[in-house]
Amino acid sequence: MQLILLSGLAGAGKSTALRILEDSGYYCVDNLPPPMLVQLMETYALTSDVTKVAVSIDTRSRSMLRQLPNAILSVQNLGIETKIIFLDASHEVLIKRFSETRRKHPLSDGKKTISDCIAEETELLFGINAMAHRIDTSNLTANGLRAIIKQFVNADYSQLNIVIQSFGFKYGLPIDSDFVFDVRCLPNPYYDNSIRCFNGTQIPIIEFLEKEPKVQKMINDIYTMVRPWLLEFSQDNRNYVTISIGCTGGKHRSVYIAEQISELISKSGYKTITRHRQLQS
Repeated sequence: MQLILLSGLAGAGKSTALRILEDSGYYCVDNLPPPMLVQLMETYALTSDVTKVAVSIDTRSRSMLRQLPNAILSVQNLGIETKIIFLDASHEVLIKRFSETRRKHPLSDGKKTISDCIAEETELLFGINAMAHRIDTSNLTANGLRAIIKQFVNADYSQLNIVIQSFGFKYGLPIDSDFVFDVRCLPNPYYDNSIRCFNGTQIPIIEFLEKEPKVQKMINDIYTMVRPWLLEFSQDNRNYVTISIGCTGGKHRSVYIAEQISELISKSGYKTITRHRQLQS
């Protein structure tokens, strides 16, 4: 039996993610009080027709959040495979989303600003955030989030999963990163009008960058730096490590280098998941 515990900041996309999981065959429960988690899973563990459950828990149950870590441990002791997703987004994006939808923040009391509520919520959910695989939805469309959720659901949790993602600095730093590498110093295919329209997974950009010694040195240096630490992360019971590689626009250099790093790491025996934020958005 499998449980996916979904949490995150209000406005970061939890409702969308829960619908995606429901479409993927999960029995979904929104806003479950943490003390009821064990009871729910014990109930469905006795039935044969429900094998995949997704539960959303957030600050709507803030008075009981402290009980969540023990509840998760109890569920795991039942032999239930448990995966935790935390949806995050930059404060600026969250403020904009609340402004556009005119929704009331769950922690609003009529006196706090949206920014105050987000800061308080971040603090309340810190413990869950630290246990989870974080997904930054700041620049994601619904389809982009769908692809990432499906990757997460299908991931092999018997080993460490390495996420290598490309991004564009002009659209903001990914807040779900464990490592960040800046490759903006490298030759930029954008300035060649004949290949500008292609991205880093396509032949014209690959051929352009393959000929640049600095690009190949950057790839080797990033891999040499990261590779020895993957074992340390694995021994620390981490399920995910996210390596983010950024260039200016996130479509050429960072995409190509992310693909190359992913290939090198996968050859070392690790499971890799490659994402390109600006190609998904």
